[in-house]
Amino acid sequence: MAQCKRHPRVETNLRCGKCEDHICPKCMVETPVGARCPSCARLSRLPTYQISGKYYLRGALAAIGLALAVGYLWLLILAIVPFIGFVNLFLAAGVGYAIGEGISWAANRRRGTILAVMGGASLTVAWLITNPDIWVGVFNPFSLLALLVGGFVAVNRLR
Repeated sequence: MAQCKRHPRVETNLRCGKCEDHICPKCMVETPVGARCPSCARLSRLPTYQISGKYYLRGALAAIGLALAVGYLWLLILAIVPFIGFVNLFLAAGVGYAIGEGISWAANRRRGTILAVMGGASLTVAWLITNPDIWVGVFNPFSLLALLVGGFVAVNRLR
């Protein structure tokens, strides 16, 4: 038996499928074409999920701007035409999609957990703008359901 190249005290018969170096189960990387050593596997994240600080900043600025703009637009629509119940759910889904799409566009179509959290927070701020009665204790269950539907759409657009 031979020793692993990276762990000399471990005996193994397993070899990298590319460079033929001996590897142990600890350093073996399973790839679609077989077992590889870490240097030959060169696994990296997809470019869509590699987000720099610049894109986080652009996404955060877009989230703040969209929260305010869409929140006041949502409030204006609800003031003009008072939606009852389920129709507000469709409006909330549209608002969630608009927020998710706007943040995605600002972050150069990147996706990730932090951007999804930004989308959910942005929709929550927009919802709070449309529901000022929540601060005094007036509770509308359809409004809360609209928040959940819109948040689901916004977060899934950015995951």
